[in-house]
Amino acid sequence: MPAKTGEKKFQILQTLAQMLQNPNPEKITTASLAAKLNVSEAALYRHFASKAQMYEGLIEFVEQTVFGLINKITSEERNGLKQVEAIISLLLGFAQKNPGMTRVLIGDALVNENERLQIRINQLHDRLEATLKQALRFAVSENECASNLDAALGANLLMCFVTGRWHQFAKNRFKRDPLEGWAELWQLIAKMYGVPPAI
Repeated sequence: MPAKTGEKKFQILQTLAQMLQNPNPEKITTASLAAKLNVSEAALYRHFASKAQMYEGLIEFVEQTVFGLINKITSEERNGLKQVEAIISLLLGFAQKNPGMTRVLIGDALVNENERLQIRINQLHDRLEATLKQALRFAVSENECASNLDAALGANLLMCFVTGRWHQFAKNRFKRDPLEGWAELWQLIAKMYGVPPAI
């Protein structure tokens, strides 16, 4: 029986994510979500205490997926700058594959929802920035980029770039690919951080 409950919860979250990737977004209500699933609102509340809890489920999915992959990158890649490149590529690629989740990541889907959801997204952003800062510090210590690079400012700039790309993707109704021109952009970033050009 618990497995079935888990499957139903996953189905609810999956449907919510699909509704969020509608290029003409409307406010999602529990009534519209229940209608999409062909169940009653009461059936939804048997699995989630509130709509906020459903959004928390989506945020948990993002955290587990993204940080699981980041941990793999940082444990396997011994070059700090390549860690940075791989992390940014991952964050842009995740948005590309999960348009609905992008609206959650930029807080767009959380407007008029419980305030704690936006706080949690802000914490997720801070955690990502801290991860980039750590990778940049490692790159500086290994002489992979300019020795005078301020890792905190560098990480903040990179995070602004990522969130900017997420915003463009969501606000352009998912038409503007977040990975567009990424290889060339990375060369610009690498040059800016004092890295010798690729041969």
